[in-house]
Amino acid sequence: MRAFCRHILACLYVVPCLLFFLLFFHCTGNPQSTEEFKNQREQMVKWQIEARGVTDKRVLDAMRKVERHLFVPSELAAYAYADQPLPLGYNQTISQPYIVAYMTEALKLNPGSKVLEIGTGSGYQAAVLGEICDSVFTIEIVNELGNKAKSLLKVLRYDNVFVKIGDGYKGWPEYAPFDAIIVTCAPTHVPEPLKEQLVEGGKMIIPVGETNYQQLILMIKKKGRLIQQAVLPVRFVPMVDKDKNKY
Repeated sequence: MRAFCRHILACLYVVPCLLFFLLFFHCTGNPQSTEEFKNQREQMVKWQIEARGVTDKRVLDAMRKVERHLFVPSELAAYAYADQPLPLGYNQTISQPYIVAYMTEALKLNPGSKVLEIGTGSGYQAAVLGEICDSVFTIEIVNELGNKAKSLLKVLRYDNVFVKIGDGYKGWPEYAPFDAIIVTCAPTHVPEPLKEQLVEGGKMIIPVGETNYQQLILMIKKKGRLIQQAVLPVRFVPMVDKDKNKY
């Protein structure tokens, strides 16, 4: 009987440890590569982001901290910090690191900002935002991606990031207005609901255009009107509805 009890107690100790190790291994792909990935993040920030003119310390610190390799398919982890977007499946991508940093800096966020993101994808952009500001509300149209991102963000303890599966064109009126809106998929026009959900004085950054040619537009709401400026030619996946029709 005592031997049986010792066996049970041993299991109670070993099983949680084993689960923790498996979770850690699943997230990193290689528990010995943490320092290597950290060095890659430093190089990414130095050569891809700072060298191109991003200077906001909070953005740079967030890009150094968020472990991008956790947000890409495991078979692509070796390319996580490369100067390029990567496929996520379901015809979606994770944006190039520089674009993530550029769009984030353009919003001029502060710790008290409430941000709406359209196009959660892997959850990487939401994690970067979550390092900088008080609350992030992010919407993903693809069920599988949205649920995966929600689970990962929970594991990584981004308790200030809230994920919704739904149509981003409609925004998230229950939590509006937002101090800033960032859109990571491209409609052919700026959605009216998003204009309405932006606070007076708030900023929105959004790619607009057809599949093969888009402009990144920075908008500021002044006296109820949106003043807009084209800032960068880009290529994002299209914004679609639940039936995959393009907006």
